[in-house]
Amino acid sequence: MSNADQNALAPIAEEVLGKLEEVATAARAWLQNPNGLSADSLVPGSVSEAALRNIGQVTLQNRTAYQRLSKEPVVSRVVAEDEKGRLHTTFFCRADQGLPKRGVISYLTNWGRLASMPVGDEFVTPGGEAWIVVSKTGLRPEESDGQWDAYSVVQREDLPSVTIESLRALLQAELTSRNAQDDLDKILADEAKNAAVVAGLRRSVITRMGLREQPILDKFQDEIFRLPLSHQIVLLGPPGTGKTTTLIRRLGQKLDIQFLDEDEQRVVQDVAVEQGLSHERSWLMFTPTELLRMYLKEAFAREQLPASDHNLRIWDDHRRDLCRQTFGILRTATGSGAFVQKTGLASLQDSTIKTQVEWFTDFDAWQRQAYLHELTGATQVLQSSSFKQASELGGVVTTLLSEHQNWPSTFSSLAEELPRMQSFVANFKEEVDQRLRSALVAQLQKNRNFVSEFAAFLETLQQLEADENDEAEQEEEDEVQVPKVGAQAATNEYYQALRALSRSAATKRAVSKTNRSGKIIDWLGDRVLPQSDLIDIGNKLILQTAARRFVTPVRGYIGGVSKRYRAFRRERQGESIWYQASGFDQRDVHPLELDVILLATLKGGNELINRRNIQRTIDSPQWAPLKTIMGCYRHQILVDEATDFSPLQLACMNALAHPRTRSVFACGDFNQRLTTWGVRSSEALSWSLPGLEVREITVAYRQSRQLNDLARDIIRAVGGTVPDVTLPAEVDTDVASPVLLENSSPSETVKWLADRIVDIERFVEQLPSIAVFVNSEDDVEPTAKALEVLLSEHNIPVMASSRGQIVGQESSVRVFDIQHIKGLEFEAVFFLGVDRLAELYPELFDKYIYVGTTRAAAYLGLACDGTLPVQLAPVRHHFAADWTHKMRPSGSV
Repeated sequence: MSNADQNALAPIAEEVLGKLEEVATAARAWLQNPNGLSADSLVPGSVSEAALRNIGQVTLQNRTAYQRLSKEPVVSRVVAEDEKGRLHTTFFCRADQGLPKRGVISYLTNWGRLASMPVGDEFVTPGGEAWIVVSKTGLRPEESDGQWDAYSVVQREDLPSVTIESLRALLQAELTSRNAQDDLDKILADEAKNAAVVAGLRRSVITRMGLREQPILDKFQDEIFRLPLSHQIVLLGPPGTGKTTTLIRRLGQKLDIQFLDEDEQRVVQDVAVEQGLSHERSWLMFTPTELLRMYLKEAFAREQLPASDHNLRIWDDHRRDLCRQTFGILRTATGSGAFVQKTGLASLQDSTIKTQVEWFTDFDAWQRQAYLHELTGATQVLQSSSFKQASELGGVVTTLLSEHQNWPSTFSSLAEELPRMQSFVANFKEEVDQRLRSALVAQLQKNRNFVSEFAAFLETLQQLEADENDEAEQEEEDEVQVPKVGAQAATNEYYQALRALSRSAATKRAVSKTNRSGKIIDWLGDRVLPQSDLIDIGNKLILQTAARRFVTPVRGYIGGVSKRYRAFRRERQGESIWYQASGFDQRDVHPLELDVILLATLKGGNELINRRNIQRTIDSPQWAPLKTIMGCYRHQILVDEATDFSPLQLACMNALAHPRTRSVFACGDFNQRLTTWGVRSSEALSWSLPGLEVREITVAYRQSRQLNDLARDIIRAVGGTVPDVTLPAEVDTDVASPVLLENSSPSETVKWLADRIVDIERFVEQLPSIAVFVNSEDDVEPTAKALEVLLSEHNIPVMASSRGQIVGQESSVRVFDIQHIKGLEFEAVFFLGVDRLAELYPELFDKYIYVGTTRAAAYLGLACDGTLPVQLAPVRHHFAADWTHKMRPSGSV
């Protein structure tokens, strides 16, 4: 670089350092003496509580913004030329508020797009003017001993880009050069200037676990993150393209209501009032693993975005909570729920996992028809009754069911008959309840200890579960919380037993003596009602049950999905479709089966909620189950590593997006799918997320040229879709070839690994972020201990990241089970036992090897007990034996 070019950088350095000091000083002054209205300055009672909360929120936002400005004043400087040839210099900050009077604007505003535009591109200002970007300076500011400095990347029109390690060092070298007394001073000053300024853009060395720092997104990422809130977007791209960073930045901007347009603000405010949940808290982000969740939580913290465990979720945990606590699908300690989740349950055929959409479609159609049959059967019971009111009601409902063939309109029509049905059920219930109570009172008159004796007997049955018929009968009664022990429990059980006995007498079907009801009835003996009374009560209970289906049809439809799934599974199992013929209990359920049940529940509810006539009367009791579903909605749903989730899981997540916002943002890469059930195609994504917009980004910022070439050829070798990847312009990505060790014993492998880690520290001139991947959890601890013994003389710590934990010193070399690698990023990665991995996971080996190798940014080593697996033979030429040829650092810290 010529002296003239170097000298042109000094004014930029002076301007930037001055701006850093100016903004930080102004921010700190505000923090010392905040300006503007505050809740403390108002006369008590002069404004509403809502206004006070709003003032408090604004004050907190201001303080948060100024605190960030005081620590990170600006991150970008852009010079643009307008249509009249005038130059405009604008500084950008990451805080959600800038200092416009001082020429500093928040990157989150519409003006922020200017910071993402490449040099030479046109930017249309919010006022409609066309500006051309002529210079950009990316900044990483740092304050030390009261003085600001910055690592900078300067890009200029018609001049080569440069990286400046220290603006302050550049100015000092410039000053020394101007004041040189002799040739020696000049030589030393020129050397200092050359050291401060490096031609081209230098990639940063990764020194810690976490997402790579990228204060300003690139042009394509920026366009995506600024799309309206209601967009449903799937962002696809190879490793290191900034998908997750874009996702986090989008969430951060959309959570701040000031960056939404007027229509979006009105919608989220209305919905927040309806739900009683503020917009800032109304979001969910799903990740496939706990390690990735913690990794992302740290990234949120760096972006100063609050992310509680209620927001940042693993799907397995969220699904369990919904199925157990919200919808009563999973059994609880209180006895509610139909199923017990068994993660390793062998209930599904292998083909079912690959055809989940067809499996769900079959069940959903079946269960809808089954519920229609239940309603039709209930109308027949009513119509055939000798009670005039019952037969008339049966006729009316039969007509409604025949006229309306789709569920939403059917339920709306049934709601019109609700008062008549409620009256009919209430009259029968009152009579039956009184007769049952009289029966119990009669037994107490004969034996005052009857209830306590019965309660003692019931305690011996606590571990005996009810069968399906018992559960069905209980579901027909009003939903109330009843105690499981004591006098009240005994009373309820007595009534329930008489109901079961009455139905048995009316239908002439005996109660099984092996289930709970049968054992209770056997104990009661003749301490029940006369046979004629039982038959009469049984007939009325049957009518009551039939009519009750039309009192709460939505509850039966939504809440009955689990029961219908059990019947569907039994039927299809007998037909050898979808399920294994045997080997599991009917009460047990695989997690993927829960996805089917949950999706049918959410889908059925959403279809009703989306009808305007139902929305207008949503607070009516008949729609109560829909309120439960609405309580699960969030303004924004985000999914990281979307291809690790099944089509059904993604569809469930999509169903949790509030209908008025419909904001869904997912990102992933089909080549990185690490689950056998993960979504495999764009068609499957379209089924899960109807109306989605697929966006692709292809500039890979993570990997060196050598590792990028290797990743491309691995995909080609295993038959995957080769991504169209480009490396960032002007960045020096040439580092080192990956290395390979073969035919090595465990001790030889660890020795080789230790030597390579020492090599890396010598190349980089400090210890960067390094990960070692092993094939199982059992290998993590032994490998870490053996490696630490060899590295101890270099004072390099080694940490066993058991079960993917990321706690510990950032400087540690970390050892992971291969199953926990998704989403991580390291400067160097070593893969041990690659040939054994191919044997252990033949179906997913290509995914593991691709994902594992793309975790490395600069250095990669593969070790085999034997030889390189045959699947990787086409990429053998990419590997070297060692790094003896490596002579220079791989980037800047």
